[in-house]
Amino acid sequence: MKVKDAPKTATSLIVRSTATARVSQSKNPMLELMRRIFRKEEVAMKAIKFLNLVEERQKMGKPLRVEEWEKILEELKMVRSSFYSMRNKLIGAGMISIRDGEYTLSGAFSKDLVDMARWWWVAVLGYDPESL
Repeated sequence: MKVKDAPKTATSLIVRSTATARVSQSKNPMLELMRRIFRKEEVAMKAIKFLNLVEERQKMGKPLRVEEWEKILEELKMVRSSFYSMRNKLIGAGMISIRDGEYTLSGAFSKDLVDMARWWWVAVLGYDPESL
């Protein structure tokens, strides 16, 4: 099986319990978030570049296409297997998706985190969902 065809069903994320470690408290929230997904800082930085590329092209009305992989590899200075591994983690996390051969930003990541937070708040801690 090739890396580009590997299952894209889940991604691990480091969760920190201290208020000072919150992504929103960081000087660079996107980098802090990517560090929680990717072990290597270099890959985290490239993931940010890739997400920015997807976002820019989406806003321009010229979505980034999967067939452009060679150009993407050149721009990110990555080998093919590393790119697809990074891309698959972003897809597995629900940050991006592929529709009709085009990369798009996805809200699935946010929805899953909100769902987990709400469940913990209500089912485990017994708090009112409105107080979250």
